[in-house]
Amino acid sequence: MNFIDKVEVSIEAGNGGNGHISFRREKYIAHGGPDGGDGGKGGDVILLASRNQNTLAKFRFQKELRAESGQSGGKRRKHGKSAFDMLVDVPVGTIAMSPEGQVLADLTNDGQQAVIAHGGPGGFGNAHYVNSTRQAPQFADKGEAGEKLKLQLELKMIADVGLVGLPNAGKSTLLARLTNARPEIADYPFTTLTPNLGVVDISKESSLLFADIPGLIEGASQGKGLGHEFLRHIERTAVIVHLIDAYQEDVVKAYQTIVNELRLHNEALAKRPEIVVLNKVEGLDEEIVDDLMGRLRKTVPKQTPLFAISAQSGMGLKNLLFSIEEVVLKARRKALRLSAKDEVPVHTLPDSTDTWTVEKQDDIFVVRGDRIERLTARTDFKNTEAVQHLRDIMHRQGIMHELLRQGIVVGQQIKIADEGELTY
Repeated sequence: MNFIDKVEVSIEAGNGGNGHISFRREKYIAHGGPDGGDGGKGGDVILLASRNQNTLAKFRFQKELRAESGQSGGKRRKHGKSAFDMLVDVPVGTIAMSPEGQVLADLTNDGQQAVIAHGGPGGFGNAHYVNSTRQAPQFADKGEAGEKLKLQLELKMIADVGLVGLPNAGKSTLLARLTNARPEIADYPFTTLTPNLGVVDISKESSLLFADIPGLIEGASQGKGLGHEFLRHIERTAVIVHLIDAYQEDVVKAYQTIVNELRLHNEALAKRPEIVVLNKVEGLDEEIVDDLMGRLRKTVPKQTPLFAISAQSGMGLKNLLFSIEEVVLKARRKALRLSAKDEVPVHTLPDSTDTWTVEKQDDIFVVRGDRIERLTARTDFKNTEAVQHLRDIMHRQGIMHELLRQGIVVGQQIKIADEGELTY
């Protein structure tokens, strides 16, 4: 299966069910009261982070996600059945964004959920509108439409350790040696075409998640090679393990190339904890290994651990793993301290949903406001009682008074957003 880590889908929550208009009709009861039930709520669309998913490939052919609508109300005050929410499994590490780039959800933990689109509330039946002055209402609400939006899903793998390096540095071999992961490995550039994950058991009580990021080359941050597609996956790793092929013509240049590409992609990666590993040293003279390590030590920051290993034979892996564990634990503790510091509650006043505006455009008066627009969407404009009920609400909210203040006269049109038109 191809690795897909960025897709665009259309999301549509379920519509609310319509309210029902009916009157009680039973033997010996000549004039029963209104008994129309309310409509059911439409289903929400909910993203669910799951460890059982590792790619967004299923969305290549499933471009539309639509939840079911609620059922309409019935006689005898029977409420319509609310629709089931639509749960959509996505890999852990998935970010949901609007087309404008606004982050709507960042799913970083297994089982984490995020409501992406809310289902529409059901409309009230005519039994809901009975009062002392309205004994037999002949109208009911329509259900509200569910939210609709375009959504960009982007996967950024979450791993403790990210393996980076030039093509053929031995990342896939190291991952296969340490875990049960079996990436395809061959002696040519870009043999790894997808990121691979593997769990490495350090001890009985400790394990780490490793991610092998496909080979980067110079210019990867500008789109050359495969690195442009997968650089984003290194952003979430706690520690970067940088592998360098001991047979590279210039090991210092190999190191600097990758460091530069990471920095160009995201400046914060330059400050990420790093371990540098000289790989494939089996069979090399000790003097040669010491010379290569000496050159690297002059370039690598002083606080950065530096190791010489052979992923193929297993040489030096034990000490490397213990060092990786130590650096990862230190990074985790730092992340916890920073997140605790950031979690300061911010109190804001809730936006009022009763606010509205009236604007004259040519000969039409346009009314906007969250609550009045929602009420208009629920109104059946073919039903005169329903329209009169909407007018009553506009009177109570002061909208009619504002229309008079702005000079409206009999016969002019009132447009409430894009939902409906009234004649004054």
